[in-house]
Amino acid sequence: MASPTGTTDAPFGRMLTAMVTPFNVDGTVDYDGVRRLAAHLVDEQRNDGLIVSGTTGESPTTTDGEKERILRAVVETVGDRATVVAGAGSYDTVHSVELARSAARAGAHALLVVTPYYNKPPQEGLYRHFVTVAEATDLPVMLYDIPGRSGVPISTTTLIRLAQHDRIIAVKDAKGDLFASSQVMTATDLAFYSGDDTLNLPWLSVGAAGFVSVIGHVVGAELARMIALHRAGDIAGALAVHRQLLPVVDGIMMRAGGAIMVKAALALVGRGAGPMRAPLVDATQEQIAELRACLVAGGVKLSDA
Repeated sequence: MASPTGTTDAPFGRMLTAMVTPFNVDGTVDYDGVRRLAAHLVDEQRNDGLIVSGTTGESPTTTDGEKERILRAVVETVGDRATVVAGAGSYDTVHSVELARSAARAGAHALLVVTPYYNKPPQEGLYRHFVTVAEATDLPVMLYDIPGRSGVPISTTTLIRLAQHDRIIAVKDAKGDLFASSQVMTATDLAFYSGDDTLNLPWLSVGAAGFVSVIGHVVGAELARMIALHRAGDIAGALAVHRQLLPVVDGIMMRAGGAIMVKAALALVGRGAGPMRAPLVDATQEQIAELRACLVAGGVKLSDA
């Protein structure tokens, strides 16, 4: 299925946010909240695409049935004007194939497939895992390289091998090795997306297609502006946006963890997405006070400001 926002060099669009999953107070999924948040992120925060049921979406704690229903809600709401990328990775290849096929049935435009975590497969195991999932549907695949969580990086050699598969076309990189990734970009046609908000601007400087962001929930429009400025050759302008957003990155990404703090941030801007699911816990009042100060310093308008 073609992406509604993609180009040859940015197949899923340029500005994407890894969307949280709104929950009701009783812990059930708030499907109306899913639709409202998806529309806000695309229509007001200028996101070209959304990652659904990724880490920030608390995917380890949602059932397969919930994942499919969440995805359908997002596709129905914004699928005509944004790329909807479904998280379909796990530490089990068979289960990942099932998730990929479920996502295809629900209308996803693409798949995000994370490195199998916890069991630490060798590089040949990673290669076979990713290829097996890619061949399970006709959807294009974005690999997710995040050794800090998975325990295993996707090596340069493995990425170059995987790039030979027609449906593996992009990488969300949270490994942070700009040199190694530059080598992969030079040797392949893989589109790289920054998967770490602390490195968004450096990634643009070495040829990244765009961002898969967490802070894009509250500053997506500013991140889109950074990308546009950089692509237009206004490096000083892009740097100014980068520096403006440093407090926001600090407040959301460098404290209690992205999912926890971005839900707290959404509440502060009047877009509450409900509580966390165990084992994650809601931000403390002290953390929220620190976050409030960071958001204000970054120019984010709060609902009670």
